Amino acid sequence: MEQKENRVVLRGTVAGAAEFSHRVHGIDFYRFPLSVPRLSGREDLVNILLPLSPGEDPLPGQGEYVEVTGQIRSYNNRSGVGNRLVITVLARSVVPGEGDPCNQVSLTGTLCKDPVLRRTPLGRDICDLLLAVNRKYRRADYLPCIAWGSLALACAQLRTGDSLRLEGRLQSRTYLKTIGDQTQERTAFEISVSALESLDEDPADDEPL
Repeated sequence: MEQKENRVVLRGTVAGAAEFSHRVHGIDFYRFPLSVPRLSGREDLVNILLPLSPGEDPLPGQGEYVEVTGQIRSYNNRSGVGNRLVITVLARSVVPGEGDPCNQVSLTGTLCKDPVLRRTPLGRDICDLLLAVNRKYRRADYLPCIAWGSLALACAQLRTGDSLRLEGRLQSRTYLKTIGDQTQERTAFEISVSALESLDEDPADDEPL
């Protein structure tokens, strides 16, 4: 299984204290939320997973402005509580941030289901994609992506098994989930696609979408 590109760069403010998550092979993993503002004034609240070996730099504190470079990870939540698909950013580095806020994602992978084209109540086209991005040890991350407008219409022509390279941003959104007679607020994560290119060898697919 060939490892594919999976890179994310985030620049924002640590929005909460880092908490211990788990330990693997003597390395402690900590979680903390990162707030990344959008141009619209809204913010995306992204979950960061940071491995920390003994003797490494201390964890970033709440309120610090940092730059996180890493990869997007997904796993299935089998506890029955919360979202079924959990999306986090596995940090490879966390350093003091310099410059404007940043939210950049680059991925290559394979569509693992046919795109779903729909229309918002305001009449805007939107297309849902699910991209499988291979990583080491015969594993893969399954990442939900969305495209808007004319790009959504182009994405709707794609099919399961197509190889793609895309760029975009990792965004969060809240929604209400009704379970029985109770309603819960949950947060979903997805990559909002700004550019997409087919990597298949068919000459007709050489042009960017």
